[in-house]
Amino acid sequence: MTVLVHPSAYIAPGAKLGANISVGPFAVIEDGAVIGDNSQIGAHAVVHGRVRMGQGNVLHPHAVLGGLPQDLGFEPLTETWLDIGDNNAFREGFTAHRATKSGQSTRIGSGCYFMNNSHVAHDCSVGDNTVFANNVAIGGHVHVGNNVFMGGAVVVHQFCRVGSYAIVQGTTGINMDVIPFMLIGGRPAKHYRLNIVGLRRAGIVGDNYKVLSNAFRLLKNKKSLDELQITQELKYLKDWLSAESKRGLHGFVDISSQ
Repeated sequence: MTVLVHPSAYIAPGAKLGANISVGPFAVIEDGAVIGDNSQIGAHAVVHGRVRMGQGNVLHPHAVLGGLPQDLGFEPLTETWLDIGDNNAFREGFTAHRATKSGQSTRIGSGCYFMNNSHVAHDCSVGDNTVFANNVAIGGHVHVGNNVFMGGAVVVHQFCRVGSYAIVQGTTGINMDVIPFMLIGGRPAKHYRLNIVGLRRAGIVGDNYKVLSNAFRLLKNKKSLDELQITQELKYLKDWLSAESKRGLHGFVDISSQ
């Protein structure tokens, strides 16, 4: 096992580090933290004790993982976690907090990219291959799907959902749910159209794309999706729409203006 630790860094005796780890100047890794193989911990970064990270994660300078939830009623001795998958990049100033309920976790998937000063609050769930641009902040209990792109300075209210393959325009405020596969923006936020570029990059083309295009038109007109051919994407969309929502759905740009 190779662990390269700068002399000024602090690694607590109870931390568990995998193979091929590098730890930069003045970084802190607390007791109980678990860091998988081939990970990099940058200068002044902090990994608190109840963080479990997979392999290949890169923590840039001044990022902080597993801090206490920003919940005035939280008891700091409660055993909660921040669980992180593999091959994520956490840029400078990123923060993520552990959960509030005993035995529960805030969860971040794999292959994500979190830009400068973005934030994942307590009890959130972020899927795989999702990007947060600079200064994105999501409140507690927010669920973000896979392959989502959040533009710069997006803010998401607590308990909202953002469906997979959605794209949120920069500086948008989200206080209701964002439907999968769609582009949303404006003030107030509204769904504009399908996330055409994101769907193409994901290989959702041809008949599969046409089904989603038809679904988008039906949803705008508040009609049922039952007449559409079932594809993997449509099944996910219908399941997502039928799941419990605490905030309801953001609406659509006025059809008459299109």
